[in-house]
Amino acid sequence: MSESNSENTDTLLFPGKIAVITDPASVNEEGVHAARRLIKKYGEEKIIHIIWSEDFFTAPEEIINSLATLAADMEIKALIINQAIPGTSKGLKKLRETRKDIFIVCCTIHDPAAEVLPNANLIFRTNEIDLGKTIVQQAKIQGAKTFVHYSFPRHMSILPLSRRRDTIRTAYETEDITFVYAECPDPNQTGTSSAQQFILEDVPKIVAKYGEDTAFFCSNCYLQSSLIKAVIDCHAIFPQPCCPSPFHGFPEALGITNHNYDLNSFIGEASGIVAEKNMSDRLSSWPVSATVMFTNAGVEYAIKWINDQVPKEGIDDVILEKCMEAYIKEVIGESVDVDIIPYSENGVTYDNFKLILMGYLDF
Repeated sequence: MSESNSENTDTLLFPGKIAVITDPASVNEEGVHAARRLIKKYGEEKIIHIIWSEDFFTAPEEIINSLATLAADMEIKALIINQAIPGTSKGLKKLRETRKDIFIVCCTIHDPAAEVLPNANLIFRTNEIDLGKTIVQQAKIQGAKTFVHYSFPRHMSILPLSRRRDTIRTAYETEDITFVYAECPDPNQTGTSSAQQFILEDVPKIVAKYGEDTAFFCSNCYLQSSLIKAVIDCHAIFPQPCCPSPFHGFPEALGITNHNYDLNSFIGEASGIVAEKNMSDRLSSWPVSATVMFTNAGVEYAIKWINDQVPKEGIDDVILEKCMEAYIKEVIGESVDVDIIPYSENGVTYDNFKLILMGYLDF
């Protein structure tokens, strides 16, 4: 089913407006798509779409100013931020000085959890730790004998990302598979094109050293399509992109345009191209976009919060899971298990911080 055909005439109306903040399309087009599908569903008078600056790393004041502008609009009843880039916690702290009545959802936070939690009602993130284990299992099924993890210091300073790396390393040691941490340029510091060129040139060198049964992973959104291209050219292995989704990096790498986020059609076309390149079962991802699912579920739950259909304090896990399941069934026509657990850090469990995990789709 095409996601573009997501109109629902039985949708419950809600007072006020919901603001959805996303990365620009150049960083993660799926975030922009998520906002557009919600605008199509509820109307542009109900869903307000704001886009972060592409150069967010050097624009912390813009974050604060954007959130302050939203806070001044009393019609804004909920705010969904995907992704919650560095500096979001400061902006939310400022926003909460004047607005206690906004339901705030943060997806994929970059600031420390302790800084975001006091001012967010709900946080989504892929379960990076357990994902470190499942990605090992997936790569092993795909025949990996070596696993290369590309990243850089800024990302490794983010606790969930560094913990994921360490989990992958430990899991591979248990499986007697060689783990290689490879530092790559940070696109936000060196520029996107040079970082992408590094990936295109470095992957063949690594495959020449370790062989084709080498799995590759990179923590940065900008570099996914280049990494997938290089993996295909070298007949290596790609278990999943950093943001699990069939649409993250794959369309560009496979040369598929105008897919309109029609999942079933895209999977069929992608699988055909992958088979022609003799890469069947060496590329995989989650069956739906984590980015779009988080944004959609965040908005749907927020609507229930605005309409007093869920508790004002805390999160109703059953209803939240139903919001996710409804999205999945809408876009692929069948149910898929979603594993949801609360985030824990330093012995403290945070019930409003949800870690999400799903199984794999092979191309």
